[in-house]
Parts: sequence; structure tokens; C-alpha cells
Amino acid sequence: MNKKTALVLGATGLIGKELVQILSENGHYQKVHLLVRGPIEVESKVCEIHLVDFNNLHQYHELFQVTDVFCCLGTTIKVAKTKEAFRKVDYEYPVEAAKLAKENGAEKFLIVSSMGADTKSLFFYSRVKGEVEETLSRLNIPSLHIFRPSLLLGKREEFRLGEKLAEKASGILNKVMIGPLRQYRGIQARKVAAAMAVTAQSNKKGKHIYLSHEIDSMVGFSEWKKL
Repeated sequence: MNKKTALVLGATGLIGKELVQILSENGHYQKVHLLVRGPIEVESKVCEIHLVDFNNLHQYHELFQVTDVFCCLGTTIKVAKTKEAFRKVDYEYPVEAAKLAKENGAEKFLIVSSMGADTKSLFFYSRVKGEVEETLSRLNIPSLHIFRPSLLLGKREEFRLGEKLAEKASGILNKVMIGPLRQYRGIQARKVAAAMAVTAQSNKKGKHIYLSHEIDSMVGFSEWKKL
């Protein structure tokens, strides 16, 4: 029986939901802990749901005694309402989770960042993403994997007009975005989740950053559709 265990933060998001399904079905983990704000329904004997206060993650220290930690947390300014609230979700929670993962001896920390993440970016969103990446790098986690997808494609619970229009256009644009432009292609959320799941089974040490086009080619279409 596989002895590996995992913990997922952001299990209700676009990538998180796909990741939970993959991890609960691929047979690599005997237990997958899901840290969520409110009740959710997951049909899996492998998954264990924990209602937590993300402002006090340290209170759930023992839940981070796992093999791999997957962080899919993320919001938008529109949803968060303020920059302070946005930063809490996209910076403070991931950093605290990474610290707890390291303290408990987790082997890997895998996180979804974003294309354009840069501490010097003029855009607040990209700057925060860059800052969280930089802070995580300084923690010296044994195996840190950062995924930077471009426009995420998939069915969202909340309607985002701009992203919906961009998603419709991506079907055409993806065909002409070749060479250096490949990194700007839209990418299916399930494919990002599959790439995270596959990467977690590797023995890579140190820090690794995966750009969107690299994520896209990490798992073949026929393979990730089965995950």
C-alpha cells in the first residue's frame, strides 16, 4: 500500500478541484487532506476534509505532516475587494503553509503562481505573485515547484466576463501562437493540475519554475485526459 500522503489548499478553485479528483483517483496517495473554509462534497475515500481558519493556519500544524503539499490558493481584487485582502490569500496564506510544510518535513511544496510573476512588476497582481515566489525561495524548501500558467481555461463557478471572452478567443489564438508566443496560450486548468500531480511523483530537489508552455507539454493530451 502506498504510504504517501498529501495536503491541498485551494481545493475549491478551478485548478484545485481538478487536482483533488486526480489525486484521489491516481493511487499515489493513501490520504489527501483538503483544507477548506466551508463544507464541500467530495466523493472519495482517500480525501479527508478539514474546515479551517486560514488566518490561523498554525493551529492545524499537525495536518501538514504529509509527503507533499499542493497550494492552489488564489483570488482576484474583484472578489477580495481590497489589496490587503488579496495579499492575504495570495501571499500570506501560501507563505504560512510553506513554513508549516517545511517544519513538518514535507518532501515537496507545489504552488500555482502566474505568468508574469515579478517583484518589480507595475501590476499589483503580478508583483504579489513575484513576492510570494521570492519568499518561498528563501525558505529553502527541499523540493519547491512553482507553476506559472497563463490564461486558465475551464468551468468556473463565478462568471468573469473578461476571462470568458479571452477563453473564446484563445481557441483561435492558440493556433497562431507559436515559438516565443507559446507561453501566452490559454491552458486548461485540468492540465495544470495533471502537471502538478505528475511532478509530485518525481525526485527533483531544489527550486523549479514551470512556464505555461512547459506545463502544457509536460503531460501528453491522451495521458492527462485519463488522470
